[in-house]
Amino acid sequence: MAVVARVKTVAFQGIEVLDIDVQVQMSSGIVAFTIVGLPDKAVGESRERVRASLHALGLGLPPKRITVNLAPADVLKEGSHFDLPIALGLLTVMGVLPADEIGRYVALGELALDGSLTAVAGVLPAAVNALARERGLICPAGCGGEAAWAGGGLDVLAAPSLLALINHFKGTQVLTPPRPRMEELSASGLDLRDIKGQETAKRALEVAAAGGHNLLMIGPPGSGKSMLAARLPGLLPPLAPAEALEVSMIHSVAGLLEDGRLMRRRPFRDPHHSASLPALVGGGARAKPGEISLAHQGVLFLDELPEFPRQTLEALRQPLETGRASIARANAHITYPARVQLVAAMNPCRCGHLDNPALACGRAPKCAADYQSKISGPLFDRIDCHIEVPAVSPSDLALPPAAEGSAQVAARVAAARAIQTDRYRPSHGGGGQPHARRDDHNPPVRSNADADGELLERVAGPDQQGRSLLSQAAERMYLTARGYHRVLRVARSLADLEGVDAVRRIHIAEALSYRRIGPGR
Repeated sequence: MAVVARVKTVAFQGIEVLDIDVQVQMSSGIVAFTIVGLPDKAVGESRERVRASLHALGLGLPPKRITVNLAPADVLKEGSHFDLPIALGLLTVMGVLPADEIGRYVALGELALDGSLTAVAGVLPAAVNALARERGLICPAGCGGEAAWAGGGLDVLAAPSLLALINHFKGTQVLTPPRPRMEELSASGLDLRDIKGQETAKRALEVAAAGGHNLLMIGPPGSGKSMLAARLPGLLPPLAPAEALEVSMIHSVAGLLEDGRLMRRRPFRDPHHSASLPALVGGGARAKPGEISLAHQGVLFLDELPEFPRQTLEALRQPLETGRASIARANAHITYPARVQLVAAMNPCRCGHLDNPALACGRAPKCAADYQSKISGPLFDRIDCHIEVPAVSPSDLALPPAAEGSAQVAARVAAARAIQTDRYRPSHGGGGQPHARRDDHNPPVRSNADADGELLERVAGPDQQGRSLLSQAAERMYLTARGYHRVLRVARSLADLEGVDAVRRIHIAEALSYRRIGPGR
């Protein structure tokens, strides 16, 4: 009679976790080791890793027909984390491990040829799923700190090797419960004091940081655009606990969590302009998260914006508006969170010296129109703040470092963000009504850049003078409805930096100064 053992594991569709039942059967017949259930190549190769790992422990597979079924069979199984559950199933059916004990756990991990366990991607969401299913989790020791963040008394067995796991279940060795590990916050060494001049750009950077607004910097080469963008993370507050868990789950699925440590710093992603559409938005053969999802709750910096392929830039329009990147495939529809702060930099024209007759090319100003037309109007419209970053004069370069650095600006940004956190708390406004939530498909509003609709009118409605100025400007600057609302969001952030409740005319005026005039408004 054939013996069947069952071990629980998981598969991933985006950051969604799917329960997988690994069924291992040994029966009489032609000696074989077969894995069925729509495995990819990495899963199919696991039989060789499992065989070598058991051999390293002095265990040989019986000369029988071994069939491993990964159920449900119509879900594609990807990744090397199926090694451990398959090995545990074999050890259970061979009588080495107790079936009732193994059945209480979800297992995932990659096996090395010597039987040691190698870290795999996706342990954090798998741990959260195991806790919801009231099961324990078995994972490699390198992922233990990551799994421990699921909390709630989750039983985590973080084993360095398959032998240690066997000894634990036999009672000859005790695996110490892992402790949650968190990324250390350290100073980046990048300070706003390093930037000479550019006071207007620094002010715009502070406003963008205060409200999470998208920012576009246009200026000649060497004016400091990249330096300004690189110093933006130093102005942003650390991730809140809920945000840290959300961001870490995305990076866990992508296999980018360093040493299994939960992230505390907001992500800063700066892909090269040769990045493909799947690399930027997400996709590929395994529908991995793209740069815009890896920058979730952080900054996505696109330097030399017009040099990106137009199709790639146009694909950013929907994620920037909805806060999520949806990847449609024939066999799956995967959605990744993508609530990012876009910061872009570009030259005014291809040569970059449009305003300098001595250096500009002979095609000016037509070259500027051709170059900037690579960016569509709808994409420009989704960027809250547009600023000119002029060339730095020699007199500015000779000045001593500025008295105010990143620490002082970050303190003002933190105060403005604290106001927004209180304002958009779900229970804000009385009665416990979730005023700050959009709908079931969008994350809660956490900053002014996320506010929309009735909520935006309620929190950012200007006084009579401000509303009059905004109406006149909307007509003269040909603002779209989206541009109109983005002016209100920036004005709300300006009022928060000032620490006042009302949005006044002066806030509307400054917010309007950050909008482009013309077709790229």
